[in-house]
Amino acid sequence: MAQGRLFVLSAPSGAGKSTLISRLRPMFTDMLYSVSCTTRHPRAGETDGVDYFFVSEDNFTNMVDKGEFLEWKQVHGNLYGTPAGPVLRVLSSGLRMILDIDVQGARDVFRKLNDAVGIFISAPSMNILERRLRNRASESEESIHTRLSNAAREMEMAGLFRYHVVNDDLDTAVSEVADIIRRESPPIGQ
Repeated sequence: MAQGRLFVLSAPSGAGKSTLISRLRPMFTDMLYSVSCTTRHPRAGETDGVDYFFVSEDNFTNMVDKGEFLEWKQVHGNLYGTPAGPVLRVLSSGLRMILDIDVQGARDVFRKLNDAVGIFISAPSMNILERRLRNRASESEESIHTRLSNAAREMEMAGLFRYHVVNDDLDTAVSEVADIIRRESPPIGQ
């Protein structure tokens, strides 16, 4: 059986990565979505095992000590990580999987799984990115400044990714990423 394909999507906060993925998932019903672990508390409407695996800090550090993550990071005081076991099982069964992770986490995944297909999503400009963050109306001024500062650093790392899609028009960006997934997917039955 052919090895599956791992797609890694990363983007600065506000570039539209989560919206893109929500539009792509119904187009690729056979592609699985990796659920990350986090030590943060669930937000309203989030479901354990669907949005994240919500774990205690002790459980998370035990998983780190056992080498159970493809990548993990501390972000805004909470720990986030991609469990390796489910990803490796999916790939060994010949299926496709998509990861929604930050740029630093993607770099770690590329080091471990060098055939992963990296897709970097960006806004057309930093001004548009700032406007999108402000339009969320859920971020403090301090959070917006932090996210913009992080975005500038993340944009410098876009070269780590095989593909770079500018999310200027959502429909166009969805179409571009879908074309990449189709082009980079292993042939069925091999």
